[in-house]
Amino acid sequence: MSKIKNISAFLFSKHFVKHFGLVLLFYVVVILSLFFYLNYSTNHGEKIFLPNFIGTNSEDAKNKIKNLGLEYQILDSVYDITKPPGTIIDQNPMGTASSKIYVKTGRIISFRVTKATKLVDMPSLVDKQIQFAETVLAARGLKYIIKYKIISERSGAVIEQLYLGRQIKPGEQIQIGSQITLIVGQKDEEKSMPIPDLVGLDMAACLVIFDSLKCPYLMRFDECLTHEDSLAARVLMQSPEFIPGTKTFRSNTIVIRLGAFIKEEGFEQPNDIEKEE
Repeated sequence: MSKIKNISAFLFSKHFVKHFGLVLLFYVVVILSLFFYLNYSTNHGEKIFLPNFIGTNSEDAKNKIKNLGLEYQILDSVYDITKPPGTIIDQNPMGTASSKIYVKTGRIISFRVTKATKLVDMPSLVDKQIQFAETVLAARGLKYIIKYKIISERSGAVIEQLYLGRQIKPGEQIQIGSQITLIVGQKDEEKSMPIPDLVGLDMAACLVIFDSLKCPYLMRFDECLTHEDSLAARVLMQSPEFIPGTKTFRSNTIVIRLGAFIKEEGFEQPNDIEKEE
């Protein structure tokens, strides 16, 4: 009983109450200081509306980012011939309007932008058949036009490859998307004909035109898994390309690529259809 009285007397003594109050005050001061520090250091409650910069020029975006008190970084540069150099194609985080995310001062905004150019090696096409040359150029992202020159030999083969009016050597680097002029040999006795405009036509319409022109042709099908797919397909591209007023020799093979609108699984793709006159 005496021990309980001693403990009770100690707990209510001025010495204990004084020191307990000091410890409690210390912890209150520490917690409040930490709370105010975190509010200050993390900008608690601050909300900055982040614009959507996709499609804008990166330099303009950088200025706006700085005015908002934010930071920026360029993560990657991607070649895209369809957009001007320096165009933003991706940002992280996305704009507030679409993502519903607000940012705080000092947040780093990451961008992916388009770059100015991409170079490819010019292939060696001289003495190659025109169909092969077209395939190689398309695979390297190069455009081309075809011009014909009367020559007794090498009919249907490339005899010159030109870039900006000059001979271009194999291995020379040029910008992707550049246009190459192919000079193709043709025999003197071959008759010329206007190049038909086939893009957008279906297979049946193309066959009628080929029959009327009496010229060789080659049909290539992309993802045509059934006969119905082939019938529904439309011409996506042709070679030689149709240019109003231009002609080609009647012995030239016209190559067209058709794409189907209907896709089904479990069927084999039909073979290319080719006819030589």
